[in-house]
Amino acid sequence: MAIPNELRYTKSHEWIKEEGGVATVGITDFAQNALGDVVFINLPEPGDEVVAGESFGDVESVKAVSDLLCPVSGIVKAVNEELIDAPEMLNSDPYGAWIIKVEQINDREELLDADDYEALCAEEG
Repeated sequence: MAIPNELRYTKSHEWIKEEGGVATVGITDFAQNALGDVVFINLPEPGDEVVAGESFGDVESVKAVSDLLCPVSGIVKAVNEELIDAPEMLNSDPYGAWIIKVEQINDREELLDADDYEALCAEEG
């Protein structure tokens, strides 16, 4: 299972990368593996407000529908439109297939580094 060191993680298995005041958010390898084959994603719209720890969309897999929880509060700057037609990208490249980008960040969840996230996955796995 891949856990890139340069990212931060949530306890609900989203990853986040902050650069220049913009947070890029996706789901982790652990999450996509637990979900199974992703068949649909429900995304917010650019300009929507998101709140740390609250749902900003959901993913539907062959197993279940799961909420996506935002690691930060702010405004959606962009959504990955490619996922609408190819949600399976979340399975094949969970760290390359980002979901949303958030700007005007004003709050954060407690984020884990790679080592702490790996320990969490070991507990849950």
